[in-house]
Amino acid sequence: MTEEHSENAKSAAKPELPKDVRVRFCPSPTGTPHVGMIRTALFNWAEARATGGKLVFRIEDTDAQRDSEESYNQILESLRWLGIDWDEGIDVGGPHGPYRQSERTDIYKDVAAKLFEAGYAYESFSTPEEIEARNVAAGRPKAFGYDGYDRNLTEEQKAAFRAEGRKPALRIRMPDEDIAFDDLIRGRIEFKAGSVPDYVIVRPNGDPLYTLTNPVDDAMMDINVVLRGEDLLSSTPRQIVLYRYLIELGIAKQTPLFGHMPYVMGQGNKKLSKRDPESNLFNHRDAGFIREGLLNYLALLGWSIAPDRDVFSMDEMIAKFDVRDVKANPARFDIDKAISINAEHIRALEPEDFLRRSVPYLHRDGVVSADNWDALTDREKTVLTAAAPLVQPRVRLLGEVAGMVGSLLSTEGYIEPAADARKQLKDSAADVLDKAIAALEGVDEAEWKTDPLHELLSKVLVEEGGYKPRLAFGPVRVAMSGRRVSPPLFESMEIVGKDVTVARLKGLREHL
Repeated sequence: MTEEHSENAKSAAKPELPKDVRVRFCPSPTGTPHVGMIRTALFNWAEARATGGKLVFRIEDTDAQRDSEESYNQILESLRWLGIDWDEGIDVGGPHGPYRQSERTDIYKDVAAKLFEAGYAYESFSTPEEIEARNVAAGRPKAFGYDGYDRNLTEEQKAAFRAEGRKPALRIRMPDEDIAFDDLIRGRIEFKAGSVPDYVIVRPNGDPLYTLTNPVDDAMMDINVVLRGEDLLSSTPRQIVLYRYLIELGIAKQTPLFGHMPYVMGQGNKKLSKRDPESNLFNHRDAGFIREGLLNYLALLGWSIAPDRDVFSMDEMIAKFDVRDVKANPARFDIDKAISINAEHIRALEPEDFLRRSVPYLHRDGVVSADNWDALTDREKTVLTAAAPLVQPRVRLLGEVAGMVGSLLSTEGYIEPAADARKQLKDSAADVLDKAIAALEGVDEAEWKTDPLHELLSKVLVEEGGYKPRLAFGPVRVAMSGRRVSPPLFESMEIVGKDVTVARLKGLREHL
């Protein structure tokens, strides 16, 4: 690839999109869904929805050693959780099925045979060791790559190899010319003649490789826009040449347009690894990201809706998205920014929606009796409904809700303070609690409301007691929640009621 390609990308006009856009998402089921994979799905989905086109979802599962049904199911689960839907493919059907590569073996064998018969592919008997040895003998680096040795073997030479028990791989015959294309994201990209060696499309055991199956599926499914990761850029000239051959054979209608999305970077200027915890999609779901927040953040990994605007809905994204606006520079995954954006989307939820989405996390963390709203007790529903306006503006992730409402749902008379909360208790805490208990015990149940409680403790502790608000209300807050950060104090006292409130203040006083 020319060194000037990035400069070319700045100056070259990016190609027009086809009238009827057909994109695809085609993951391999080889592990837990990661943010790079889902970013690819999101951008393909957004392009299809923005243009009124079609998104095809298929599974590339021809690697029997690495593929797993568990990973396949996790990919489906992740897309459904995020609301990324598709028009053709897995579980939807369509005119170009089957949509799992493991069920398309006969198709690949037929195409490979046609490529061989037409002279576009040839039999290659060289072993990796022989290729390396020839490179060394010729003064080239050992790992230089395949040298074209088998291109023009005679029938006698082929017969001799077969007599040794060798079985040939099939390689595509690359043309001796520059290969160039206009990338939708990067502009003009050129690969010099000879820089891409003839490559294997079928292993000696007859198994087709990704280098064959992926372009054949795209051709037969009439995919005309391919949006994929930057790591696949080096394989693009191979695919362009194969498309030429498939068009000649009447298998493909056109060579699709390509757009190569930027790397997602992690810590230390390194590409975000699939094994990095921050890459694992389900880790983010378990932490309490909601789909709106996570999708919004993933959309920012290479694209923006407008200058100085980070928070938007998927409908707004679809209205503005054009893959040609994606930036070629690497995007950095910033978990703090992702959490901040998620918090904005949590605040935008309707309170009932917020509560329903929170309940599975509350059940997981042991603070409610069931994992869905309808199965909760009446008391749990009452407390959570009262707590929602206090908690929703203060949490950034749904996984934080349990820590905020646990003390409100509990009927315990004493809550052991967390270490950071206990550190905040000063020498004056005992006197503050004594004064607060004496004042609160005299409050009538009918007057046990937020504003009167606030007025009473302000009078007793601040005005008469002479304590600054932080010292006055800090011990009461720790007694009520056991936490340094909690829902608003006086609203919490109203929700839990007089008996539990007084019991908690007495409980902390005894444990000072």
